[in-house]
Amino acid sequence: MSATPQSMRGTNPWTPRPFRIEGIIAELTSVWTFCLSPEEGDSPSFQPGQFNMLYVPGFGEAAISISSSTYDIPQLQHTFRAVGNVTGALSRLREGDQIGVRGPFGNSWPVMQLPGKNVIFVAGGIGLAPLRPVIEYTLQNRTEYEKLKLIYGAKSPDVLLYRREFSRWTDAGLEIEVTVDRGTPHWQGHIGVVTEIMRPFPGDPEQTQVLVCGPEVMMRFVAREAISLGVPPAQVFLSLERNMKCAMGMCGVCQFGPEFICKDGPVFPFNRIQQYLRLEDL
Repeated sequence: MSATPQSMRGTNPWTPRPFRIEGIIAELTSVWTFCLSPEEGDSPSFQPGQFNMLYVPGFGEAAISISSSTYDIPQLQHTFRAVGNVTGALSRLREGDQIGVRGPFGNSWPVMQLPGKNVIFVAGGIGLAPLRPVIEYTLQNRTEYEKLKLIYGAKSPDVLLYRREFSRWTDAGLEIEVTVDRGTPHWQGHIGVVTEIMRPFPGDPEQTQVLVCGPEVMMRFVAREAISLGVPPAQVFLSLERNMKCAMGMCGVCQFGPEFICKDGPVFPFNRIQQYLRLEDL
């Protein structure tokens, strides 16, 4: 894979472009979605699963997945949690402020392998954000797929991301099952981990693709459960997260075994990275 993504050719991948914050959606406590438009020209095209580097002058850059639909161009959405210096600075910005955007970077979910298959999305917490573009993509092209199902886990009912979208997604043909770690007096759904609601498995496992994003320990258990149910390891895809700096595989900050998360990922088939997931220090 080229160090410079095809969508960025003709532009300087090191130089952030100025984007204006057109809207801010307060999703959850400390979680926001920024709606961004370029100050000049068009937004770059992207594939579901890619990320941008968001730049705040005086604070630096953070890698944030694109969370909007590929059909929403020219506006890009990024959902982030304020957990560090850069994302903390992002959280203090307001509509009309300007930030820098580099990207998109990285590879995508395997959208070309999905037609004709059952597609199971498994998300944990804010891990639903990187899956949202591919969910929207499959729903826009619903007739090309067999069963579409989202299995989503969160700590509690009040921290379910994009809950406002669930009815629209269901109406468009996505089956949704939700589980939480801690229920409330009004919660009538499942309580437990996501692997508990992967059975019974929908459809033929060998004709199924499983796309997973969330805490790494959750992804490991989801991958193992899917494989135990008969899904080939090469058809289980994980989106990994690491600190990133250059976003083009040159600085080595996000190296994971022989792979660079920014350039070779963030999406990997499980069989390609499973030996490194067992090593805690990578």
